[in-house]
Amino acid sequence: MKILRGKELLTTDQRQELMTPPNGEWELASYYTFSEHDSEIINHHRRDYNRLGFAVQLALLRYPGWSLSDIKEIPESLIDFIAKQLDIDPEVFPLYARRENTLWDHLKEIREEYGYTTFAISDYRRLLKYLFKIALENGNTTHLIREALDNLRRSKIILPAITTIERVIWEARNRAEEHIYNLIYSGLTINQKMKLDKLIEPTTDTGKTKLGWLKETTGQFSPEAFLKVIERLDYIRSLQLNIDTKKIHPNRLRQLSRLGARYEPYSFRRFHETKRYTILVVYLLDLSQDLTDRAFEIHDKQILTLQSKGRKQQEELQKQNGKAVNEKVVRYADLGDALIKARDEGLDPFVLLETVMPWEKFVESVEEAKKLSRPLNYDYLDLLESRFNYLRKYTPTLLKALEFRSTKSAEPLIKALDTIKK
Repeated sequence: MKILRGKELLTTDQRQELMTPPNGEWELASYYTFSEHDSEIINHHRRDYNRLGFAVQLALLRYPGWSLSDIKEIPESLIDFIAKQLDIDPEVFPLYARRENTLWDHLKEIREEYGYTTFAISDYRRLLKYLFKIALENGNTTHLIREALDNLRRSKIILPAITTIERVIWEARNRAEEHIYNLIYSGLTINQKMKLDKLIEPTTDTGKTKLGWLKETTGQFSPEAFLKVIERLDYIRSLQLNIDTKKIHPNRLRQLSRLGARYEPYSFRRFHETKRYTILVVYLLDLSQDLTDRAFEIHDKQILTLQSKGRKQQEELQKQNGKAVNEKVVRYADLGDALIKARDEGLDPFVLLETVMPWEKFVESVEEAKKLSRPLNYDYLDLLESRFNYLRKYTPTLLKALEFRSTKSAEPLIKALDTIKK
């Protein structure tokens, strides 16, 4: 069958690697161990070199899948492995290669005995349809080549020229891309396309593009960085890219998004508009998710930093006030003993308190204790009050820009957020 050559996807070395039979011990045992049925058919032939040649042909058709005439170099380890099974001297194999008619007769016999067929135009169409479905999920060339080869091997179809396989993969991938592009392109309005075009047009004042600005990093974990993230997120939302991508496999969306991240604005301007808008839309939708994640990451970092500072501040207070707190504990233990004694013996408690500490000193001590006291649960949240202004630099924007949802069990928390927002 003659197929017109199209785009070539592999280098010469890559093609050679695909067409080279394996020679590792495990691979040899996995692919080239013959069954009793195989041995019977092989041993029907006269002369050792014919039996060995027939066996090698059968082995190569099974894996990698090309006929002996297409394989340029056969590893000696493969011939040795097969010869050992047949109890034949591997040195006789070159005698077989000289007999071209015998080679073709044996190939015909293998096809009839094992059900192998040559690659035909109907196989091309079937393979194209099969690969198109796979390419809708993953357009990676290496992945598609593996799928094509495995499919043909399972169908016992003798593999055609590697360039033919490249051609069908190229066509399947192009069709899949066109299908995906059209799914997104068809959902865009004229206004949305105009906005997308403005993304990649340099501004008159700085010469930069909006797309370049969106791709810029936002700096460290700070309120200022948070506001920059939200500014970019709001800009993407203003484009109103409400495009349904549910019909596109997530893997292809990731691949398109990676392309968008890699291309510079000038590259987009060279693309056909269907490809340009599709990659831009997918990239921007993915970028909006990344920016949302980045916003929460910055906020989490801020809260963790505040908590760490609160704990350290509490530890410092404990070190500074440790002696004073201990003195208060000892003094109040004495006062407690005096009160217990007053009750047990029916004495005036105030008189006994005065024996431990003068009343004026007692009042003064109580005020000092209030200053040394910490919350009953001994946390550090009260120490964060001084950081309110720092948090307020970005938290109103956080509550305004990000929508929070919850399950029924967390509804009180959502109500609390609404209250804070108001």
